[in-house]
Parts: sequence; structure tokens; C-alpha cells
Amino acid sequence: MTAAAVAAAVLAGSAACGTVEQLSAGKKLDRAFDKLGEKKSLSFELDLDTDAASLKALDAKSEPAPGEEIPDEAAEMISGAKITFTVQSKKPISESGEKDFVGMAMKVSSPDGDLTEYRLIGDYAYVRADVKALGKVAGSPVPSADDLPPEAGAMKDVLQGKWVKFNTKEMEKAAAEGEESGGVPAPDPSLDAKTQKKLVKALREVIAREVKFRTAGGEDGTEHITATAPFRTLATELFGRLRPLEKDLPPGMELPTAKDLKDAPNTKVTADFTLKNGELAEVDVDLAKLAESAEVKKLGLTLRIGKGTKPTAPAGAAELDMDELMSGFFAGAAMGGGEFAEDDLAGQDLPEDGF
Repeated sequence: MTAAAVAAAVLAGSAACGTVEQLSAGKKLDRAFDKLGEKKSLSFELDLDTDAASLKALDAKSEPAPGEEIPDEAAEMISGAKITFTVQSKKPISESGEKDFVGMAMKVSSPDGDLTEYRLIGDYAYVRADVKALGKVAGSPVPSADDLPPEAGAMKDVLQGKWVKFNTKEMEKAAAEGEESGGVPAPDPSLDAKTQKKLVKALREVIAREVKFRTAGGEDGTEHITATAPFRTLATELFGRLRPLEKDLPPGMELPTAKDLKDAPNTKVTADFTLKNGELAEVDVDLAKLAESAEVKKLGLTLRIGKGTKPTAPAGAAELDMDELMSGFFAGAAMGGGEFAEDDLAGQDLPEDGF
């Protein structure tokens, strides 16, 4: 939600541009994002517009080490993957604090079905996943639920793709205790309101200077606003303005330097915003030109915005015990040399309260 808010504010900041057309486009985007903030429920659908062959070509260009190439199954799944997110609040979203949100949900799906789903309702988070499909794509087979010991509890339901739930307050408590004892780290802090404002101000100035906006009318109240900018120039300027704020960013967030970006393509990239009766309905970004010499047929991102629905708690979800999950069952499995190795869990983030 923070990322969405920052992106919205940055793009709406185009109203600070100088030409008449820039001002007009900026004001229209500004009003469109204001309308999003007035809603109490919203849904977003992110679709990667590409194919497996293009992903394989991009992977080959990165010169992966032997055996580290992207598997065919992974390329097929990613090319058809879709992420949906919905949120509902008691207040208009632009006025909502953490306690105002009554439900959030996210789902990752593929043409063959849902891969994983997450819902946050009250103090409980609900999760389910097609573990076998994910393991196959990752090249890491998972154990059968029948192979787990009795103390695994609800973990058997996890491996069977059933809904499980956990108390987010208990997870926070367990994570805090783990941090104090040198065990499980506590969740990383998020951006505070003051830092968010600094980020928005810095990014708006770069957007206003480097991005060119154009408008085009359509039928039945539809209008298109395109934003175009040279990729390397925009990225270098953006990260250059953010670097003085790096000390205020969450730990572990390292920004690329100008040297890191010097080989990035400077091809112009265009984002197309579709407004329906003044409301933002869709954003399309064509990234194919960034592939340069790679044989990429299509590579783009599409974000669709909808009204949103109220997330509901799935029935029959078994409850995961946080103490066993974070320090008992997994630790025992790793120490015992069973199916789970210590590396299997390294660096993986656990869901946080507030998503």
C-alpha cells in the first residue's frame, strides 16, 4: 500500500510540469488518483504480458552459471502469472490508518490455477498454496504430508494446499522474542510518514523534469494519457535524488549507484494510463525495448483497477502454532537432517501485520 501511495503521488505530481499539455495531463491524473483515494474498497490486478520464450531469452542474456538457468516450468508459470490484490477500509483509503482497514487479500494465479493466496482479516492471516506446483517450478521437491511427524500439526494442511491461519499478534510477539534472544529477526520497520513525504517530493521533481506526458481522447468517456522517459536517465536521476534519504529507509534497502546503472539501456519507455469517466482504470507499460539484443517478442506490465470486494475468512482453516512454526518444528527438521534444510528458510520474509 505504501508503494502504491508513493507511485500515485509521484505520477500525480506531473501537474508541476511547464507546458499546457503537461499541466492538463497532470491535473487529469491528479484528479484520477484523488478519486481512488476517496473509495473505501479497491482491487488491483497485475498481469505480466510476456511469453516463456521471451523470459528464456532475457535469462540467457544475463549469462547465468551452468545449471542456474531458469527452468522451462518456471518460465511458463511466470509468463502466465497474475497477481490480484484487494483492500477494504471503514474510511476513504486516503484517510485510512492501519486500524481502519477491515480486510486485505492477495492471490497469485497461473493459467493452471491458483498458486498462493493470502488474506488478512482482523488479527488473523489466512494462507494457502499449491506447494507441489511451486516446488516443481523451483526445482525443490517438497515432502508428502504423510511423511511429516505428528507434531507437524497444521503443516500437513499446508502441504495439502488447504487453508491455514495464524494470529498476527502472536507472530509479532514471537518475532520480537526471537530478536531479543538472537533467534528469529523481527519484521523490518516500514517507511514513516515524514520519510514518505520526502520521497514523494524528491521523486515528483524528477518526474516533472524527465517525463513527457501526452493526452488522447477515446470513445464512451475513455481517455489515454501516456508518460514517456529514457529509462537510464530517469532511473539514475530518481536514485540520485533518493540517495540522501537512504539512511531513513528500512535496513537492507541498498540503492543502486550511477555506476551500477551506467550499462542500463537508455531507450524510451512509455506508460499508458487509461481513464474511464475521469477514473483510472488501467496502466500499461511496454518494457520490450529494454531487452535490447535479447530476442524478446513481448514484455510488458498491465495494472487494472477495480471496485474491490470485501475479503472473507475461509471456513475450516486449521491454526498454525507460532511457537512451533518459528522455533520448534522447523528447527527440529533442520537439526535432524530431514527434508527441510536450514538454507530452505534463509532470507524468506514472513507476512507482517497490515500486509
